[in-house]
Order: sequence, then structure tokens, then C-alpha cells
Amino acid sequence: MSVFKNLAPGLILGSFFGAGIADLMSGQHLQLVIGIFAVWMAYKMFRGAHAQIDPNKHLPSAPLQFAAGGGIGIASAIFGIGGGSLTVPYLNRHGVVMQQAVATSAACGLPIALAGAIGFMWFGAKEQIDVPNTIGYVHVYAFLGISVMSFITAKVGARVAHRLSAAMLKKCFAGLLVFVGSYFIYKGLI
Repeated sequence: MSVFKNLAPGLILGSFFGAGIADLMSGQHLQLVIGIFAVWMAYKMFRGAHAQIDPNKHLPSAPLQFAAGGGIGIASAIFGIGGGSLTVPYLNRHGVVMQQAVATSAACGLPIALAGAIGFMWFGAKEQIDVPNTIGYVHVYAFLGISVMSFITAKVGARVAHRLSAAMLKKCFAGLLVFVGSYFIYKGLI
């Protein structure tokens, strides 16, 4: 919880302003950036799947965690991710075991989602969106459906994460990132 408390303010600010940065990008350019980023993160995670945690590594100071939260929040909003693909490697690199990194990352998803959604509503309010039931760039029904289902299925995900080895968890996560990233690259190129 102390790590979450240190990261959360930065995550909130970063996610809100990351939505503003994403607003400045074209849809096609944004899809390519998201796709390339996801594949790159998958490569880094897959390559380090069997790396052991260095017991001498520790999390940085609270202000540096705040700054890291800000960077993770900005990237999460721009790339449309819950932050797991950044929070997990950040925590893992600083000596947090994979299962704890995943659990902490899951808690960090709430401030990222709320601040990012508010940011996309705020920055998208000036745009003429031709899709019904939207506030800015946020489709209300999709947001509610994804939020409710994420809340319901989070416990299942946590149980699965604790049953898998850290290496297998990293490989599974990397596989998901490759799939998502490839899809976005494909959509950005056509």
C-alpha cells in the first residue's frame, strides 16, 4: 500500500495530461505508436522472463516513485493501457517479486482509469464525435461495461497470477502484448 500511495498521485496527474497529449495525435499515428510500444514491451518482458530478482535492489524514494507514477500515467493514457505493462516491469526492476508487482499494478489501474477517462472526456469535449452516448472521447456504455467486468474478473486474475511462476506470468503477459501490439500496428497501417 505504501508503494501505491507513492505512485497514485503521479499516476493521476500523468493520466490526465497524457490524455491531452493523445488528443494532439492523429488516430492512425496513435495506433502505430501504441502497437510498436506494446511489441517493444513484450520483447523486453519476454527477454527478462527468467531473470532473478536482485535482493539488493530497492524501490527509490517517495518523490522518485511519484515521478515514475507520472511517467507511467502519461504513457498509460497515450497508449490506452491500464499501466500494467509499465508498472509491473518498473516494480520488478526495483526488486519487487512478480506476483506483488502484478497485484500493486492492479491497484494502480483504478487511478489511471479514472484520471484518464476524465482527461479524455475533458480534452475530447471540444471535438465533434459522431458516435452516440459519448462524452468527449469516452463511450459511456463501453466504459461502464469494461469497468464492471474488470472489477468482477480481477479476483480470478489475481488467483491465476499467484498460481503461475513469475517466468510463466511474464511470458503470458508478453504474449498478450504481442497480440494487442500487432493488431494496432496492422490497424495503423491500413
